[in-house]
Amino acid sequence: MKRYFLVLLVIVNLYSCSSQESIILEQKKVDWQLYPKVFTDSSKTKFKDRFRYSENVDMFEITYLSDGLKIQSFASVPKGDKKYPVIIYNRGGNRDFGNLNVLWASIRFSKLASEGYIVIGCNYRGSGKSEGMEEFGGSDINDVLNLSKVIKELPKADTTRIGMYGWSRGGMMTYIALTKMNNIKAAVTGGAKSDLRTIDRPNMEKGVYAELIPNYHQNKEAELEKRSAIVWADKFSTEVPILLLHGNADWRVKSTNSLKLALEFEKHRIPYRLKIYEGADHGISQFKEERDQDILDWFNKYLKGNTALPNMKFHGK
Repeated sequence: MKRYFLVLLVIVNLYSCSSQESIILEQKKVDWQLYPKVFTDSSKTKFKDRFRYSENVDMFEITYLSDGLKIQSFASVPKGDKKYPVIIYNRGGNRDFGNLNVLWASIRFSKLASEGYIVIGCNYRGSGKSEGMEEFGGSDINDVLNLSKVIKELPKADTTRIGMYGWSRGGMMTYIALTKMNNIKAAVTGGAKSDLRTIDRPNMEKGVYAELIPNYHQNKEAELEKRSAIVWADKFSTEVPILLLHGNADWRVKSTNSLKLALEFEKHRIPYRLKIYEGADHGISQFKEERDQDILDWFNKYLKGNTALPNMKFHGK
């Protein structure tokens, strides 16, 4: 009888382990021949300029599980056969505004990926093909956290070198994720809201916060504080350098969000660099090349270069 139970226990354990092994439900490689819009010619041999980096990478659409929900994601992977550092990209917008699809993911991911990075990002629950209900920084943050498990299943991923990059709402998601993850080595945010308590766009509150954040009207103050990095800046790791980018003509998210957060980082000795682009809009579109180079340099420095962390203790002569 004891032997029977021992065998049964082994079987249960094996089943339990196998059932937890894979978080990926489906992974399919994108066939660019199905997307004639990316090519300049009918013979489909030359990519348009905005898609040209796709020549050097493979794009995958990946469906994975997060809190039992099927979540849609995309990953751009260099065509080489070695291990590559990974960048988790957190998209901006809400619902289907700003969501990722094959073409948009290619534009956003493939340029960085062609520099020797795996770039992966998801459509948060309730957007794109992802199941569930979006909460604008609530339980949907788990969709970002669970990308770490997806990364472990990517054969070319160097899981010891993971960065995070978020724009606008994606910057807010990045801030929250950084306080819940211990495997991120460096981060970049752009046009990110750090203080949702300041309502300078009433339509944003009415059409987004009130509609997406659970119990918003009943618990407004607490819910906004949960999503405002400026409130809990002391929770950031002193070992994760963060690059803050913002345009000071950004009407969607005022640059004071990054300025004030930088002051909090200063107080708590969080390693950061703040760059404000003069006269730039929400996407810093007036400085595209400089912006992209700043982002690449940051990840090259801390993910590829193994650069020592900044000395945040007051020092010098």
